Amino acid sequence: MKTFLIYGSYGYTGQLIVEVAIQHGLRPILAGRNERKLRAQAESFGLEHRTFSLDDKQILHDTLADVEGVLHCAGPFVHTFRKMAEACLAMRCHYLDISGEILGFETLAKMDEDAKKASIMMMPGAGFDVVPTDCLALHLKNRLPSATHLKLYINSIDSGVSRGTARSVIENMHREGTIRTNHELVHVPPAWNVRTVDFGSGPEKVVSIGWGDVSTAYHSTGIPNIQVYMAFPYLAILFLRAMRVIGPVLYTRPAKGLLKQVLRLRRSGPTQEQRQKGYNLIVGEAVDGQNGSVSSKLKTPDGYRLTAMVAVAIMQKILNSEFEPGFQTPSMVYGPDFILNFDGIDRTDL
Repeated sequence: MKTFLIYGSYGYTGQLIVEVAIQHGLRPILAGRNERKLRAQAESFGLEHRTFSLDDKQILHDTLADVEGVLHCAGPFVHTFRKMAEACLAMRCHYLDISGEILGFETLAKMDEDAKKASIMMMPGAGFDVVPTDCLALHLKNRLPSATHLKLYINSIDSGVSRGTARSVIENMHREGTIRTNHELVHVPPAWNVRTVDFGSGPEKVVSIGWGDVSTAYHSTGIPNIQVYMAFPYLAILFLRAMRVIGPVLYTRPAKGLLKQVLRLRRSGPTQEQRQKGYNLIVGEAVDGQNGSVSSKLKTPDGYRLTAMVAVAIMQKILNSEFEPGFQTPSMVYGPDFILNFDGIDRTDL
């Protein structure tokens, strides 16, 4: 029976993914660095587990020799994705992760030819970052094939943030915002642009962010100009703008270390009640140079719930030999309607 490995399985999102995998009759191998947490998790589900560091190349390669694919959940991904991805290439093992970091997407895109030669698929962003937005981007491109500009607006409602997500944010604080202009990635200051968008209940402020679609939507659609925005309270927007001045102080390693210590005092992530209550609204706009424009809206469940559902579904497809070798985005392989296969999803053309 084909199986796969979940690295970082005992993290907040990793645990949700394991639970969904079990519900779908899968028997993943659990892996990570912490033997105590791994053993307890594996015993609770009756699963096999492997304890190793990504720095232990020999054990990593030996472990991947026994699996069809890896679902990489150990962040901050800026420190971990490359070692796992290179090991997957060497052992001809499919690679998925749940990151949303542009650096990782662009780095893995450059491994496209190597992945094709190894007959494996490499798909970063196989979670809330970026499956729903990527599918929406291609849907808009199909509605307006002449599109030259794409804007995506995200509003997370009644949702919380896990410690792992917060650590990734801290680790990437020194990176500025990113947009795509004339096919090229361009770095911009924090809160570079603030706009007003109606998600269905009146106008709300949204601020530009370096979301993964600035990278992946380009590969999926070829649209040369892409920007992504997220709704934030007014005080949060003021703080983001202040980061242009105070940012260099917080970007230092001691400051990052202090922030991570503070994170340990909070709960690991949203409660089950919060995950059930939370949801996301995503509005996408595509325009061309001939005054053509289209808009669509997508409603999704809480991001953590959705990540577990879509990541497991993509891995199931890989195990069933439904994949395309090389670097891929979700919509490139499974189409713009892939996201509609999940409960709690609603797409409306505006």
